[in-house]
Amino acid sequence: MADLLQEEWVDKLENDNNSFILDVRTPEEVDQGQIPDAANLNIYLGAEFLEELNKLDKSKNYYVYCRSGQRSRQACAIMNSIGIPNAYNLMGGILEWNGDII
Repeated sequence: MADLLQEEWVDKLENDNNSFILDVRTPEEVDQGQIPDAANLNIYLGAEFLEELNKLDKSKNYYVYCRSGQRSRQACAIMNSIGIPNAYNLMGGILEWNGDII
């Protein structure tokens, strides 16, 4: 897991042809706006969240974010623990995001 500032996260993402953006916020938070091309998987689903993580392609590079960076940091640690080696946490989350939101 790596905690990356927005600039680092975006630079890495833009130069990665094996990327997957993962939003781990609640559906209510997602309704307020989301980073383009992100898939949502609510970390608060507990065991179901873990089940869904286990279905992910472990060879992908995951760019993970939440509201402030805390839940996504936790999600990255969980991902690493189940064999997903490349999980990058967006420090500050969407609260500090300066890019596009859909």
